[in-house]
Amino acid sequence: MLTMRKYWENPEVQPKTGDGVYASMPECFPIGKVRIAPATVLAPMAGVTDTVFRRFIRNVNLKPGSDHLLSGRESGCGLIMTEFTSADGVLRSRDKKAQRYLHFYEDEHPISAQLFGSNPQVLGEAARMVEGLGFDIVDLNLGCPAKKVVKCNGGSGLLRDLPLIGKIFETVRATVSIPFTVKFRAGWKDDEIVCVELARMAENCGLNAVALHARTREQGYSGEARWEWIAAVRDAVKIPVIGNGDIRCPEDAATMVAQTGCDAVMIGRTAASNPWIFRQIAQYCDCGSYDQPTEADRYEMIRTYFQMLVEEGMPGAAGKMKQFASWFTHGVRNGSALRKAVYEARQEPEILAAVDEFFAAMVGLPRGFANQVS
Repeated sequence: MLTMRKYWENPEVQPKTGDGVYASMPECFPIGKVRIAPATVLAPMAGVTDTVFRRFIRNVNLKPGSDHLLSGRESGCGLIMTEFTSADGVLRSRDKKAQRYLHFYEDEHPISAQLFGSNPQVLGEAARMVEGLGFDIVDLNLGCPAKKVVKCNGGSGLLRDLPLIGKIFETVRATVSIPFTVKFRAGWKDDEIVCVELARMAENCGLNAVALHARTREQGYSGEARWEWIAAVRDAVKIPVIGNGDIRCPEDAATMVAQTGCDAVMIGRTAASNPWIFRQIAQYCDCGSYDQPTEADRYEMIRTYFQMLVEEGMPGAAGKMKQFASWFTHGVRNGSALRKAVYEARQEPEILAAVDEFFAAMVGLPRGFANQVS
């Protein structure tokens, strides 16, 4: 099987199709009756893709000059997904964490709820509840490599039990009428690759799309994603295939589509360090180039997200700010000083003031601005 090269491995060469034309992205793709436009998906990430981050991604990817939240090609992100949520937790009415994970606003559509678990009946009932909450799509997590999840036979732990996965597919599909999808890894390890077989089984069970993170469970998040596995899955099924792994820039997204034939791309960790990635992909597809964020853009982005956390009343907002500071300061001059100031602050107002103080001279804020707005 041919090993595929990403754009970031060879940046001198622009991504091209087999005909020599510069590669682009599909304008849209269907998941059942749900039209996803553009063909980009925000990956579900534990501890990251809560309602604040999802709406923040939609806001930060607005076209310049827009003053309202957009969906579709203009926003750059076609589909957003929840954090992966325990099916058992969904059925426990007092599980506040599951309730928080599945909370969303009307302006988040189209939105998919991702569930994990290993009991077909429990997953079926949880999917029924997800449908009742108004989600557009329900997704099954077969990719999480975390030991505590795998230990309970959830996430990628199920990749060694295809018959059980088949029962889950059939049960959930028979329970809900909304589109049903699955996100999975290529296999447990290199000599246990099951992605093609699993994708075919999903199609045969009536699932509406599959998303492949082209790494094994053994890899975790290390090493390189093997895009050739995405191509193999694309060749094996007729339902839409979403590719995931090692998309670091818009050129990578176009390269993945050109090399694998996948119908859409899913972006995870890059969206946390570069929240503009979806808008940049849309710009790249439109004109072959894209804007780089200015220091003023970075300031506005960091402060906007932190302020949204405070206004939403998110539990542990200060801790979340510190978590995201390590990602959001990528590309910021002397970002280590900002991270240090954020880590040393104890309360949310102190963190906001630290951000204002750091950027004050850099972006031309008036003297004493931090004290005025905190």
